[in-house]
Amino acid sequence: MAFRDKDLTTPPPITVDGRQLKRYHIDQPERPIEPEVEEAAYDLLPTLLKDVPSDGTPGAGWVVLHRGADTGAYLLAYTWVWDNALEIRVAVAGQPALECPDLDPAHFVALRRPAVGCVWELAVLEHERGAWVRHMLAPASPDLTGYLNDTRAEGPVGR
Repeated sequence: MAFRDKDLTTPPPITVDGRQLKRYHIDQPERPIEPEVEEAAYDLLPTLLKDVPSDGTPGAGWVVLHRGADTGAYLLAYTWVWDNALEIRVAVAGQPALECPDLDPAHFVALRRPAVGCVWELAVLEHERGAWVRHMLAPASPDLTGYLNDTRAEGPVGR
């Protein structure tokens, strides 16, 4: 299949165990993320984030929920640590190549191998890096509200 853009939407932020997380959804233009996939992903999120260290960095980050073109679904949770670094936790569903037990895109399991994201997800990471610098590192006083309100524009993502 040839490369193509996917659709990016930005649902409202959520708070999980005191962490404020922006949300990004990436899906196929002809097939939005199914409600059962979204529900399963966000049900797993607290477990996925349970061991992220609390080191004095404001509890913030973002989540990408990405529905692949096949049976795969991907949940990536990025959290800021050490004031200027990221930790990531990833869960996958419906993707046998990543050791998922079945083809169900709502049956998420933690990914045990290192991952950062795919080309569509990395467009969000690029934006988030700049937003963190603009609102949290560069100003005399960090502006967490400004950071949480600064999301990548909705629309095509990929190129």
